[in-house]
Amino acid sequence: MKKTLLLLTAALTLQTAHADEGMWTLYNLPPAVYEQMQAEGFQMSYNDLYYGDKAIKNVVVNFSGYCTGVVVSPDGLVFTNHHCGFEAIRSHSTVEHDYMLNGFVAKSYAEELPNEDMFVSFMIDQNDITERIMKCGYENMSSMDKELFIDSLTNAMTDSVKRIDSTYHVSIDPFYEGNKFYATVYQDFTDLRLVFTIPKSMGKFGGDTDNWMWPRQTCDFSVFRIYADPKTGGPAPYSKDNVPYHPKAWAPVSLQGYKDGDFAMTIGYPGSTSRYMSSYGIQAQRDGENSVRAEARGVKQEIMRRHMEASEAVRIKYDSKYAESSNYWKNSIGMNKCIDSIGIVSQKQRYEQEIRTWQDSTGYLKGKLDFDVMRKAYNKRFNGYRAFYYLWETLVSTTEFASRARKLNGGIEVKGPEDNPKKQYVEFPDNSNEWDEALEKEVLTAMLREYENHVDGKYLPKFYKTIYSKFGGNYKSYVDYLYSKSMLMKGKKIYINKKGYNDDPGVQFGNDLFEIIYNIRDEISEPSTTIEEQERMLCAAVLQMEMDRPHYSDANFTMRLSYGQVGGYTLNGSASGYYTTPESIIKKMNTGNENSDYYAEPIMHELLSANDYGKYTDSVSKTMNLCFLTNNDITGGNSGSPMFDGKGQLIGLAFDGNWDSLSSDIHFDTQLARCIGVDIRFVLFMMDKWGHADHLLREINAK
Repeated sequence: MKKTLLLLTAALTLQTAHADEGMWTLYNLPPAVYEQMQAEGFQMSYNDLYYGDKAIKNVVVNFSGYCTGVVVSPDGLVFTNHHCGFEAIRSHSTVEHDYMLNGFVAKSYAEELPNEDMFVSFMIDQNDITERIMKCGYENMSSMDKELFIDSLTNAMTDSVKRIDSTYHVSIDPFYEGNKFYATVYQDFTDLRLVFTIPKSMGKFGGDTDNWMWPRQTCDFSVFRIYADPKTGGPAPYSKDNVPYHPKAWAPVSLQGYKDGDFAMTIGYPGSTSRYMSSYGIQAQRDGENSVRAEARGVKQEIMRRHMEASEAVRIKYDSKYAESSNYWKNSIGMNKCIDSIGIVSQKQRYEQEIRTWQDSTGYLKGKLDFDVMRKAYNKRFNGYRAFYYLWETLVSTTEFASRARKLNGGIEVKGPEDNPKKQYVEFPDNSNEWDEALEKEVLTAMLREYENHVDGKYLPKFYKTIYSKFGGNYKSYVDYLYSKSMLMKGKKIYINKKGYNDDPGVQFGNDLFEIIYNIRDEISEPSTTIEEQERMLCAAVLQMEMDRPHYSDANFTMRLSYGQVGGYTLNGSASGYYTTPESIIKKMNTGNENSDYYAEPIMHELLSANDYGKYTDSVSKTMNLCFLTNNDITGGNSGSPMFDGKGQLIGLAFDGNWDSLSSDIHFDTQLARCIGVDIRFVLFMMDKWGHADHLLREINAK
């Protein structure tokens, strides 16, 4: 069995390390890891994972930069989660045609719906270029020079791969806290069309109540199709003349299911983990980031929910925004709970003492890695760091008004003649179908109060003086003034060099925000640089001290493989079980009214009360499995990741982790951490019995 990395050494835990922990890059998968995969039931060759046109890596895609998807047909069908397709589904919805509420099935190619600003990205190749970078003196560069150097090298390598294929591009990413760098070649397809989505009642069944919880019954999937240039078969911007993409490989979809203990593998694009992070970093994340997010979003979401319940039009506008906000609001609460209940900070402190002892005996990084220097830097940075997160969660990213004010400071294209500054302007697109003035004004009012109540006075933007001097401290009156007097929400050209431009209250709001942002950045810049270097050295020390063990890098939204087994867990003497059934969802449905997270239409009650589920019946449970558990290692970004059996056949889609291990981004609990997936047979059942999508089922050709 492979050993744990720094958080779970034998000195810290009585648990045995299992093969469920690990987010492994595929191109350099350690032989010991591959051998363990084989021992646990993996039946494919190493080359089947990474090399050749039919390699399994070629069926997994980065879905629009925030999720994962899997190609499941020779005509470019892609499965991902319902919540990954949420914004696309919402953007096509109206009160008259509410695809979010009622679902959508395209009966032909002509009915499939195009989506702006969406894409899928295929990983073509990946290589370690650390030596090349370090030979250029990277370690001795300033932070700004490092950034410029990586940008320049990225451009040069992209130019090089474009000589092979003009649709390729390169991304260079730091691994192991910046101790290594990998270059990855990608190919992006930007014509991505919505093909199928079930009603929200099923795609988001359980809502906030069940989010991050087990047991689950959510049928969390949506279906898209990749379109390509009709002449080249490669990527092309949207055109009505584009044709379905014909990939060289696609995932075989299995109806055979699984049983307890079966091998399971997840491949996807996990976003971010911090398992090498110091005890000081964990405390800063708990108190300066997670607690801030939980507090601010709790206030904002109460307002959003009230307005959404009062208006169908408002609900459609904010469904995806609310879901996104709520997801990591609850995650932050759960993570902090786990940090404290498990005692992760004290565990890490004991491990750091081991590293100190080892460092004293070997002299490795002596004079470079210094825990006292690290501690002082974190302490020096904390107040500004916490204020920045409060500023971001309350005022910078909360409303359309604040977003526009922020973009005036370099975040929007300046139009007009370069030789005539007086005629230069910015213009915000008409996105009135995406926001509601009454809701946003109430949110901004509440967020102004929230920010002031939680930060030191030195972090208050100058407009707070206006709130008190001109409006007697009345936040609502100030917000009414912003919306009535500012040009920002008027839908007109804003001439940025016109006399009086800087007197506009919205412009002043944005300028004051950015002044505080810059002040905070200046305050935390020096300690942040020290922290970054010390954390890098800490990771280097761990790799050297445990050089006889395979280690994986923290997640950074590059393709990773995780493996383990199908199975549940035991908590407080109670067994979780490893799958859910139609009986359990009907029981929840019967408790819900139309405003409940457990509400479902009568047709869903009827379908899921069937006496016989035919080919979708599981051989073990003798019914249809809805969702199931594995001990695969996942995090945000893995949503929509394919879950494969030992033969490389698709058995499910990952969509969540469990509440009892929400600290897994910084500490993987081998006993409790689980990946929750929707069973692919539940997916196909809904496509069949609710969607009557026979043409899609034939295309997928599940076995």
